[in-house]
Amino acid sequence: MADRSERNGDKRFLSKFAHLRFYWALSMALVSALSFAQPPASNAPTLKNDVPLNYVVQQGDTLWGISGVYLQEAWRWPELWETNPQVDNPHRIYPGDVLSLRWEGGRPRLALASRGGVKLSPSVRSQPLDTAIPPVPRDQIDPFLRNNRILESGVFPDLPYVIAGDAQRIISGLGDRIYVRGLVATGDQVFGIIRQGNPILDPLTQEVLGISALDIGSASLSSAGAEAASDAVKEFEITRMTEEIRIGDRLIPLSEGVLDSFFQPKSPDTEIENGFMVAVSSGVTQIGPMNIVTINRGDREGLMVGDVLAIYQTGEVVQDPLQQEMVALPDVRAGVLMVFAVYEKASFGLVLTASRPLAVGDKVKNP
Repeated sequence: MADRSERNGDKRFLSKFAHLRFYWALSMALVSALSFAQPPASNAPTLKNDVPLNYVVQQGDTLWGISGVYLQEAWRWPELWETNPQVDNPHRIYPGDVLSLRWEGGRPRLALASRGGVKLSPSVRSQPLDTAIPPVPRDQIDPFLRNNRILESGVFPDLPYVIAGDAQRIISGLGDRIYVRGLVATGDQVFGIIRQGNPILDPLTQEVLGISALDIGSASLSSAGAEAASDAVKEFEITRMTEEIRIGDRLIPLSEGVLDSFFQPKSPDTEIENGFMVAVSSGVTQIGPMNIVTINRGDREGLMVGDVLAIYQTGEVVQDPLQQEMVALPDVRAGVLMVFAVYEKASFGLVLTASRPLAVGDKVKNP
């Protein structure tokens, strides 16, 4: 009888223990679910629908592109990596890494879950920097910015210029010697060869915002020329060309290290008014993603490198069938660009997204 009572007591204890384990597991699951599904903070970036909880980084990815998988506004990608020491630097994530979506204080975060399918451990990982995931595509920006710039309208006459080619040639090519007259800064050895382009005009005020400098090539100062006086005629060798170098073409020191190691996209600190795309590189007529454009706003309007602007197209004018009058529809948001080079009155921007074909004359505004 006593044995039977003890067995019944053991069964009741085991049953209670099983119930306790069940409720403990259920409570842990609820806590985990609530911690992930906590309501977003009021100023948190908005996630897209059905985003993946984990993402495996692929070759060719960018931080911008990965954020575009998660965010409705991909330019807010730094907020996904914020406060995460493992991925706050673009040179610290690589193809094969697994990123995990989490919530912290009502804000979505991407954390590094594993390295190339291997669990994280306190060890050093060495990989070439060119395999790291960059924030935005750089292969289209770097060559353009090294060889293109906007100059103030009064600068061109003061630049050194080609006075003659070797053996009295009127045009010169790769490997040829050219002779340059004008003030050459001491210490500069490599120069860009430029030709004066069209003036950049504000479409509203017709103010001259600057002069585009057309990239013609590059030249290096010869050792003999380096010893001459700074204002004497100097000998150069043409090391790169996009077209024939002519008498009268100008030389300007090449800018090195003008780009930040990576950009931090953000909304402009000031309200950008009456902004327009006024020119596009490569002579295209329709502008799309990864095209480089010139906009009529610069340092004096408070623009900074990394500022993100929304691109708008002027709304169509339609006839009101009831009132029998023409009505202008609201402007339509058609894309996003990021400013990567700022001059006094104008800037260069990289179009990152476009929902329809864009064109010179489209407006740019705060996002």
